Amino acid sequence: MKKYFSYIISIVASMVILAACKKSFLEVTPKGKLIAQKVADYDMLLNNLDLLNTSAGNHILMGDEIAASQPDFGALSVLTQRCFHWDDVLYEPGDDAAELTVPMRNIYTYNMIINNVMDAAEGTEQQKKSIRGEAVAGRAWTYFLLINYFGKPYSAATAATDLGFPIVRTADATETKFTRASVKEVYDFIVNDLVTAIPDLPLQVTSRLRMSKPAAEALLGKVYVFMGKYADAIPQFNAAITDAASSAIPVRLYDYNSTFAPGGAFTPIGFFGPPYPTTPKIEENIYAKQIFNAFAFSSAVTITPETVALYGASDLRLNFYSPYPFGGSSVYPDGMLRRVGPTVIQLGVVLPDLYLLRAECKARLNDLAGAKTDVETLRGNRMPAADAPVPAAIAADQVALTKFILEERIREFASEGYRWFDMRRLSIDDAYKSTVGYTHRVYDASGVTDSFTLKPQRLVLRFSPKIMAQNPGMTNND
Repeated sequence: MKKYFSYIISIVASMVILAACKKSFLEVTPKGKLIAQKVADYDMLLNNLDLLNTSAGNHILMGDEIAASQPDFGALSVLTQRCFHWDDVLYEPGDDAAELTVPMRNIYTYNMIINNVMDAAEGTEQQKKSIRGEAVAGRAWTYFLLINYFGKPYSAATAATDLGFPIVRTADATETKFTRASVKEVYDFIVNDLVTAIPDLPLQVTSRLRMSKPAAEALLGKVYVFMGKYADAIPQFNAAITDAASSAIPVRLYDYNSTFAPGGAFTPIGFFGPPYPTTPKIEENIYAKQIFNAFAFSSAVTITPETVALYGASDLRLNFYSPYPFGGSSVYPDGMLRRVGPTVIQLGVVLPDLYLLRAECKARLNDLAGAKTDVETLRGNRMPAADAPVPAAIAADQVALTKFILEERIREFASEGYRWFDMRRLSIDDAYKSTVGYTHRVYDASGVTDSFTLKPQRLVLRFSPKIMAQNPGMTNND
């Protein structure tokens, strides 16, 4: 990856940093190194929009809740179709991989802050530590994304030998040697970053675009879930939810019973779905990372009939779907639905994810009452109160309740990319791997026209031909 990573790092100076920093401290820019002079300059680096926009959304197409509709699917890009097919090779030989481009720029930015802010002029020691903490936790979020693209799901038995992702600790545009760390090494790196950062982070959420203590606590909890450390995750989720409640700006679950009521904030529902706040104003956001949902403007991508069947008729999340192709008047076959909104997907730290992850942990640890309370807290904000309770037979059974919570994650996040990451971790879970689907189907008006099978190896992305050509000694994923 040496040439590719060096290329990504070298363009930061001309693209990313210029967009984020004052001209005053860019007047002297040695090759491979940018020098920020003041604490305020480093603080401004954290307002870089590349840290908000992740650019890559190909994993949305890989979820088992997704179906495709012809003839529109055939008109999509070759890359999009390959993602849906779960092909081994996604990119053409000369293409840069979207899963790497922006994250590698961001790692450069975070490392520059981490390694230099404590020596910056002006500002207090506390301000410097807080900025460094934000960068350290932001780097952890980025690595968590990358290891879930390019490393195998975390298994305690094999993580020490499974190939992960190169760990880069310096902001050096001249660096030319990158070695893949193991999955365990990357996860240990992420955990260490978060544990190190949390004490220095702001207790309150003052901006959804900036890292805070509750956001980092929530992220650490999620990392533990993906490592199968459910008992370790719960205290982090507890702390995150408690700390988020005292935020300087509203952080709460939206009650769809109110927002979709006549005159509510998410009405009237139009051609492009419900009106929805922009990312900085989404009150369910604790730490914002976003992907533009291009498929909201396409007729090609739907949720499967099986996914539609998971929703009850009164589930107000159905307001984000349409039974019609984009601009069409004939409904999709087999009751399939197209996600029309929101047009920007939130994949950072959001409250619904916290409640459902904590519910899952509690269910797995046999705290059935606690799990039921958490999942019903979310459901009570998504449908009429009478329909929110978990059925008694399910609530009394550990396995059934855990599966119900996993299905609730699909109901909450269908077509938003969350399912792909859940599929990965569940695929190695003996108790729940049967909940993962391994088939994608293509439909037209007459029914199924084609299907594709997911090989277990493709739960991990392969590095693109361009990266492999530049690094012939590097081992690719199977």
